[in-house]
Amino acid sequence: MAGKLQDRICVITGSTGIAAATARLAVSEGAAIFIAGNDHESCSTLADQLTSSGGPADYLVTDLALTQSAERVVERCLMRFSRIDALFNAAGISGRKYGDGPVHECSDQGWEITLAANVKSMFMLSRAVIKHWMEHPGESRARRTILNMASVLAFSPESTYFSTHAYAASKGAVIALSKAMASYYAPFGIRVNVVAPGLVRTPMSARAQQDERILEFMKTKQPICAGMIEPENIARAAVFLLSDDSGAITGDVLTVDAGWSVSA
Repeated sequence: MAGKLQDRICVITGSTGIAAATARLAVSEGAAIFIAGNDHESCSTLADQLTSSGGPADYLVTDLALTQSAERVVERCLMRFSRIDALFNAAGISGRKYGDGPVHECSDQGWEITLAANVKSMFMLSRAVIKHWMEHPGESRARRTILNMASVLAFSPESTYFSTHAYAASKGAVIALSKAMASYYAPFGIRVNVVAPGLVRTPMSARAQQDERILEFMKTKQPICAGMIEPENIARAAVFLLSDDSGAITGDVLTVDAGWSVSA
């Protein structure tokens, strides 16, 4: 039986956490993966894991917040796999260490770095991929889909432990841009959706994982998991939105938050 992503060429940004879990699941569903990330060791390790499990994989180490990086990613992926069917903009950061926080405390650097990493990079890579698709309208048109990473914090704030307002703003921008893109490109057969996770056990959430108060809080804030969400839960949602199973869905935000947004 063919996998959900059989013979699909998927570009995934990021090489740890949700990105890595999605890449592994996508390969098991028949996809070939091109990884774009900023850390050589994790990109190389993930690519080796994917290849050893039977999935074609390649990678490019680059700073996705730089303007020229998006074109390089598309060029390298096309050189390796000849086409692109799907893009998952999974990479992102918490700007807390750069000064993100409540608006009255948020530094210029915290704002600028967070918006660049979480919105600018997604915009530029989406632009490069869509430009290629628009210039080649006859190639695998029905498969073309983009999935962008938001966060439950874009629409369900939490002021005690997660008052990082630049991060929330960046994820709200991801949703707004994704919906605008979905509307414009629907006539061209290009789908654009968003996945909005709650607190997931990834390298980015290391601070929360080491804070007993947050861990206790998560038991009631995310009651479905009685704590943090595992990356594989988000990966299953991502593969659904990248596959034909969601072929009639565009402009949607799939919230995978274990009850965060409906819990006190």
